[in-house]
Amino acid sequence: MFRLQSSKVLAVEMTGDAVKAKNGSMVAYDGDMAFKKLTGGGDGIRGMVTRRLTGEQMTVMEVRGRGVCWFADRASDINLVGLQGDTLSVESSNLLATDGGLRTGTAFTGLRGASQGNGLFTTTVEGHGQVAIMSDGPAVLLRVSPQYPLTVDPGAYVAHQGNLRRSLQSGVTFRTLLGEGGGEAFQMRFEGDGLVYVQPSERNTIGGDV
Repeated sequence: MFRLQSSKVLAVEMTGDAVKAKNGSMVAYDGDMAFKKLTGGGDGIRGMVTRRLTGEQMTVMEVRGRGVCWFADRASDINLVGLQGDTLSVESSNLLATDGGLRTGTAFTGLRGASQGNGLFTTTVEGHGQVAIMSDGPAVLLRVSPQYPLTVDPGAYVAHQGNLRRSLQSGVTFRTLLGEGGGEAFQMRFEGDGLVYVQPSERNTIGGDV
């Protein structure tokens, strides 16, 4: 069971089951635990190959045992997401831990590499269970509906779930509208029905000054 020890520390109570977590994110544990490094960011050969093709590095470890294990990473804020057979798409750098029974993989987007340099694939998590994602500051959960599409700065995007379509818009940014743009940059547009997680901070991007 996942629970937040604080906004920046995840506690996982284990009874012989397993969790997958970002390699090196364990900060403490009690009880009897075994740790195993996993290869690649997703399940199977496809996950390994796509990570190598795009140059993304997502090293994952499996933790199995009985007791409590605590996870954290660079004092990032942690947000819990419950999946009920649906799929969560998340930036690999923002994924902290998943229930061991959840399936992880990669999905082609084609837009993230152009806007941010994080590669043409995003990490997917699907099944029934809990996911812990990280954000730079408390994440904000925004609703997207058919009547109200959402536009997001790529540097603030963390994850999304639901029946959403996303596309890339170039040439205009929030800062450009304020006269502070430094060149061509990008926005992400979400349409459909679902949720988008954004952080109150922006990563440095390759696509331009966003």
